[in-house]
Amino acid sequence: MTAELPQPSDNVERRGADRTLTVLDPGPLTTVQDLGRPGLGHLGVGTSGAADRRSFRLANRLVGNDENAAGLEMTLGGLKVRFDHAAVVSVAGAACELRLTHGAPAMYGPFQVRAGDELVVGTPGTDLRSYLAVRGGIMVAAVLGARSTDLLAGLGPPGLAPGMVLPIGTPTGEAPLVDLAPQPGYRAVPTLTIVDGPRGDWFTPDAHQALCAAVWSVSADANRVGVRLSGPALTRRILGELPPEPMTSGALQVPPDGNPILFLAEHPVTGGYPVIAVVAERDLHLAAQLRPGQQLRFRR
Repeated sequence: MTAELPQPSDNVERRGADRTLTVLDPGPLTTVQDLGRPGLGHLGVGTSGAADRRSFRLANRLVGNDENAAGLEMTLGGLKVRFDHAAVVSVAGAACELRLTHGAPAMYGPFQVRAGDELVVGTPGTDLRSYLAVRGGIMVAAVLGARSTDLLAGLGPPGLAPGMVLPIGTPTGEAPLVDLAPQPGYRAVPTLTIVDGPRGDWFTPDAHQALCAAVWSVSADANRVGVRLSGPALTRRILGELPPEPMTSGALQVPPDGNPILFLAEHPVTGGYPVIAVVAERDLHLAAQLRPGQQLRFRR
């Protein structure tokens, strides 16, 4: 049984509908993403968008797209698609083997696909999320100003399923000029820079010391909302209840068990646990690539 995206009045625009790709296998989880819906927190709508924005932007630049053009975010690869028309494509993020009907293109560079070509994205050996950009962008309809899928809020197109046909927009702007933009690999044990959180004074000095001294492990409880970390319990100095407060990507919220939760792209708009620290924006792409079982450190 195949699933189809709703008709143009719902989730797919007519514009660019003459150029499409068909999903044959979505892998573990593939969603349409752009840079999200910033500025709507007062309406209860989170930003969402690509979790690793650095890799997402690079994939778009490599095909000559605007950095906010919608593409596909893959979790642990596994995507198989057929291009119904010729296109220019790139893949960035977690390193995967790419197999095309007529060859094996490289990541981090634009490559041509022909009408009828099938592209298979393998499973990355390390890291978590990879991004596929098509020149012209994935032209599902915008919802509240963005084309991104927000699974937590139920906004945007659904996660990809076999048989879905996605429209590709008409290319605009200059054609890509870069043949290859190699990227350094992610560290096996990354170190994420943090700044003080709004409720750092709720925690003991020992908690602050432990946060940066310990090696933390990513638990199996990890998704686009965030990752729960395992390590020494972070002890609180103030034990009272905290009214709900605004949250941000990178926030390290600490529930009563003392094990922090690192919020990612689909974090809730508000949270009721104190935030001891926040990961610096420049390191959020590292947080987005954390896999269950992986270790990491923090530094101020």
